[in-house]
Amino acid sequence: MDSLEDGNHTIVTGFILLGLTDDPKLQAILFVVILCIYLVTIFGNLSTIILIRVSSQLHHPMYLFLGHLAFADIGSSSSVTPNMLINFLVDENTISYLGCAIQLGSAVFFGTTECFLLAAMVYDRFVAICNPLLYSTKMSTQDCIQLLSVAYVGGFFNASSFTLSYFTLFFCGPNRVNHFFCDFAPLVKLSCSDISIPAVVPSFSSGSIIVVTVFIIAVSYIYILITILKMRSSEGRHKAFSTCTSHLTAVTLFYGTITFIYVMPKSSYSTDQNKVVSVFYMVVIPMLNPLIYSLRNKEIKGALKRELHRKIFF
Repeated sequence: MDSLEDGNHTIVTGFILLGLTDDPKLQAILFVVILCIYLVTIFGNLSTIILIRVSSQLHHPMYLFLGHLAFADIGSSSSVTPNMLINFLVDENTISYLGCAIQLGSAVFFGTTECFLLAAMVYDRFVAICNPLLYSTKMSTQDCIQLLSVAYVGGFFNASSFTLSYFTLFFCGPNRVNHFFCDFAPLVKLSCSDISIPAVVPSFSSGSIIVVTVFIIAVSYIYILITILKMRSSEGRHKAFSTCTSHLTAVTLFYGTITFIYVMPKSSYSTDQNKVVSVFYMVVIPMLNPLIYSLRNKEIKGALKRELHRKIFF
């Protein structure tokens, strides 16, 4: 049941997600590819969390944040990928009104939390490189917990702004969402009520978070770069820079796609392009993060070798 009659209006009680494509052959290919990506995402991020938990060499603030980033990646991918896979197997993928709100809220929550975690991680590198003597003081356990609290509380409030705005929208016409998940922009297009306030509030909330976190990341990297250039030892410069390359790669991928989706003018790209970029942002990046951090981090590779050696020979 997708709609109910209410006087002269049809109240929408569910939506149909149109997905990425209606080509059966392409759907079969995408199903296999995205399923493999999702399995690698779950395995890679869970392995990262477990490795950080069991390896005493990784009990440092940087890896504490990395473990929570892996958790956010699992949540972000899981909020949309299973439903997307179902879309490839059925003729019409329906989602309830409440289910759409839950999917929207969870996607925004984990995405926003990742923004804050990336900012916390660069702050950790800033203190470690620019103020190494004060590192143990400025990045104490209490400070790390406070930074993590900000990340999750910020994610909760931003997700709340989206879901509350969603519940103020009135849907009385078409219920076909031109996307593979309940993204806010295509839902607003389907609304037959006044969208001035519901559209502005989440835009202001998410825009403010992006601006603040990007500012923190940019300023931190400027100070890090200045400090590295002042180092006399080439070995010291290389070591300091190598601790930032993984994070810088992850930040570039994450904020690059966010900029395309939420900052660039909608007239400059098509809906299909938006879908492709959203797949990269919601599905591919959560898979890449553990690969980026494990392949370029000697401590993680060393800890993994030690744990595997311990399991095999003891």
